[in-house]
Amino acid sequence: MQKAFNIMNLSADDDTTVEIVENNLDNIVHQLTPILVVGYKKKHKPKTLALLPNRPQIFADQRVRKAMAPKQPNTGIFVGLNKGHVVTKKELAPRPSDRKGKTSKRIHLVRNLIREVAGFAPYEKRITELLKVGKDKRALKVAKRKLGTHKRAKKKREEMSNVLRKMRSGGGGEKKK
Repeated sequence: MQKAFNIMNLSADDDTTVEIVENNLDNIVHQLTPILVVGYKKKHKPKTLALLPNRPQIFADQRVRKAMAPKQPNTGIFVGLNKGHVVTKKELAPRPSDRKGKTSKRIHLVRNLIREVAGFAPYEKRITELLKVGKDKRALKVAKRKLGTHKRAKKKREEMSNVLRKMRSGGGGEKKK
């Protein structure tokens, strides 16, 4: 009884060995490339799984996981592949949670005005001075120490370099001291 493999066209070469496995698989072919992995099925009974030659080795207690194909539309027939009633998907209204974190025009304007009036914090001034000299790594370290995380520090360094770029081009980013 062959469930997993088609072994119709076997030739008895020196490179091919045949192994008999108990779990309803009669003959499984070994070639020079490692194509078999032994796993566990029911409490210490061996189970044999086929692998592709290009796949990395998998430990004995792991299962082979396959990527699922994208879902095909239903056919309207109640049996077979893609069975099920044909339906059109409902268009849902956008949720308020989809907008979370997006800065509105008004908030953006208010923040720019506050930045213009209040100027930069002392650590931001130090970061811009370091960026002017070309010490990007030191600027990142200063920002990381003040802000706490690497991600926030990278964002702040990028923001300060954009401000410097605007100042050099004569744009609207005035810097107060």
